[in-house]
Amino acid sequence: MLALTELDGMYHLDPAHSSIAFVARHAGIAKVRGTFESFHGWALIDGAQPEHSALLVSVKVSSINSRDANRDGHLRSPDFFDVARFPAITFVGTDFRITGENLVEVDGDLTVRDVTRPVRVSFEYEGGAKDPFGSERIGFTGSTTISRADFGLTWNAVLETGGVLVSDAVKLEFEVSAIKQADAPH
Repeated sequence: MLALTELDGMYHLDPAHSSIAFVARHAGIAKVRGTFESFHGWALIDGAQPEHSALLVSVKVSSINSRDANRDGHLRSPDFFDVARFPAITFVGTDFRITGENLVEVDGDLTVRDVTRPVRVSFEYEGGAKDPFGSERIGFTGSTTISRADFGLTWNAVLETGGVLVSDAVKLEFEVSAIKQADAPH
């Protein structure tokens, strides 16, 4: 297996073997989980000099799936994501640091609706392998927690107990499988 510091090249996200998920508290008593079903992205990785790496992920917001059609419709509405006006969420990695044998931190710009904020995502390198089709694959698992309010997602309902229906804190979780692209001819 290649070490994290040995990775080098262009890798494309494999949506069929990856997931982008979120977790938020509902009514202060339960966690609601969901996913975005449609996304794409790439990473240009230089493990020896991580500061030369680059990353872009784009999520089709209308693909949100929280396992409840009514809730998904509300999340797509102007109260939340307003997908008619803002169809994508993007993350652009701008700074990469290897912090341990299999750990990397990626700082970048997360854009939700029309708001861009800096976010740090911590990833664990899960390793690499050749698949049965001869493609070199690598895997990462990562997460970060953001504030909905930081991105203008402030809709809520006050409960009779004094709490709110939807937590401000939302955890984003990433399971990534990426395929190395063939080197360009010289």
